[in-house]
Amino acid sequence: RSRRGGTGRDRGHAGSAMDPPSAAGLGGADPQLQRFIEVETQKQRFQQLVHQMTELCWEKCMDKPGPKLDSRAETCFVNCVERFIDTSQFILNRLEQTQKSKSAFSESLSD
Repeated sequence: RSRRGGTGRDRGHAGSAMDPPSAAGLGGADPQLQRFIEVETQKQRFQQLVHQMTELCWEKCMDKPGPKLDSRAETCFVNCVERFIDTSQFILNRLEQTQKSKSAFSESLSD
């Protein structure tokens, strides 16, 4: 069930087959090339997040598309985007804490 009209869903960009190689996997490659790949990877991740957020909020907030947003739909979109950002930030912070605790644990084992 899609409320987008005839646009359909394009899932081709979300697959891991299109992900660029990580900069860490390049070993002794040029540092400038590594940095370029890191930046491009971040751009791709950001675009994927925007796509996910747009799809999620559209499905949740748009009952019937019209020439302009009514106040209910506008409020719904604002809340949806804010909760999406909050959730994404929470997940990133949680992953960062997990990585720090794993590295601290690894360092204590190697001592």
